[in-house]
Amino acid sequence: MQTLDHLDALPAGALSSPAAQRNAAFILDVLRTHLPARGRVLEIAAGSGDHALAFASALSGLDWTPSDPSPQARDSLSAWRRAGPSNLRPPLSVDAADPATWPQDRFDVVYCANMTHISPWSATEGLMDLAGRVLRRPGGLLVLYGPYREAEVPLAASNAAFDESLKARNSAWGLRDRAAVEALARSHGLPATRRAPMPSNNLTLLFRSV
Repeated sequence: MQTLDHLDALPAGALSSPAAQRNAAFILDVLRTHLPARGRVLEIAAGSGDHALAFASALSGLDWTPSDPSPQARDSLSAWRRAGPSNLRPPLSVDAADPATWPQDRFDVVYCANMTHISPWSATEGLMDLAGRVLRRPGGLLVLYGPYREAEVPLAASNAAFDESLKARNSAWGLRDRAAVEALARSHGLPATRRAPMPSNNLTLLFRSV
């Protein structure tokens, strides 16, 4: 599963994604409102680590554990951790599509940004299964961020072009229908609780374990 996209090398082995830098502050506004003051967060497909560093730094009461199946991503996450806060934990090798890699621990939050469209649908299926297993019940929180198709909202031209470019790169990729994602989450005991519009035609979606 690919999780790194358009990265620029930085000193000390860290990588940075310009897109992740641009959207971090907007996502953080949602996280501040809905995440617990204290607890454990598992980030899936953490990529370069920009979000892990930003959110762990801003949310000091949360233990933030990033994960990624890519060794390159984990090297970057480790580099950010060396320069980051103490609540940013060592990265795990977790592939949402491979249950053999899933952690056995319990978490209060599972966070995943920009994975569902740059991976096969089986990765989203695995993500929901994983979240259903590792989130505390009731009240565990799954947070997704990215672009989605919505039956009731016309698809923005920029998202339509992005969808076409994804499918040209890999026929198994592409923007997912929000209704399909929500139905899948609900089947794993994670009903949708919030749809938060974000800049650049993205969404933050929240699901609570029951």
